Amino acid sequence: MDLVTLFIVGIVILIILGLSIRIVNQYERGVVFRLGKVIGLKEPGLRLIIPLVDRMVKVSLRIVTMPIPAQRIITKDNVSVDIAAVAYFKVVDAMNSVIVIENYNRAVNQIAQTTVRSVIGQFSLDEVLSDTPKINEKIKEIIDSHSEPWGIKVTAVEIKDIKLPETMKRAIAKQAEAEREKRAKIITSEGEFQSAAKLGDAADIISQHPVALQLRNLQVLSEIAVEKNSTIVFPAQLMTTINEIKDFMAEESLDREEKRKR
Repeated sequence: MDLVTLFIVGIVILIILGLSIRIVNQYERGVVFRLGKVIGLKEPGLRLIIPLVDRMVKVSLRIVTMPIPAQRIITKDNVSVDIAAVAYFKVVDAMNSVIVIENYNRAVNQIAQTTVRSVIGQFSLDEVLSDTPKINEKIKEIIDSHSEPWGIKVTAVEIKDIKLPETMKRAIAKQAEAEREKRAKIITSEGEFQSAAKLGDAADIISQHPVALQLRNLQVLSEIAVEKNSTIVFPAQLMTTINEIKDFMAEESLDREEKRKR
């Protein structure tokens, strides 16, 4: 009888210990309720509670990655887009996350969807596509202000996908093509303007030195002569110039001969 009693007592003690022992992981905090009232916060490690009297709720302090489902949103300039995002948040006050809010994950998800819809509606399509960091920061600030009383800290919000209607995609493609054509025409015009300016400067120099034009013609002819299959037509003015150059060279030769004889 004594052995049976000891066995029963041992089993009861083991059951009580099993109900009393709680292990809190390093990334968790344990909120302890005693008869429905909060009595404290348990740090990581092996912790004991009173069975049937105390109840512990474990809260994870790790960063949570929460996808925000794609939503059909109308921008400020009345363009319908589908936008999906992702929010990163963590619990910084375990006690408030249990006492103040029933389910902080669902609450953050709902407020994030509402905020994304509200903020995107304040921007035009061009701003949504080009000013994404600014929009992300504004969404984060609004969600964080709502979730702060719950003991939640929103670390970041990122827009990860923007889906446009097919008609809008074609319009944007045409706009981009027109923009590229405009830049190409501007660059070409600037090149022609600079070229004309340089040609004008060259014309001013040549007008002061007529022989320079003839020398330039000769240089062009020498460059053309490299191609054996080219037919070269000499303008009459050029032939006259060549004869003048020959006469000039002949006169120079006669002058040198006369100087030698002297």
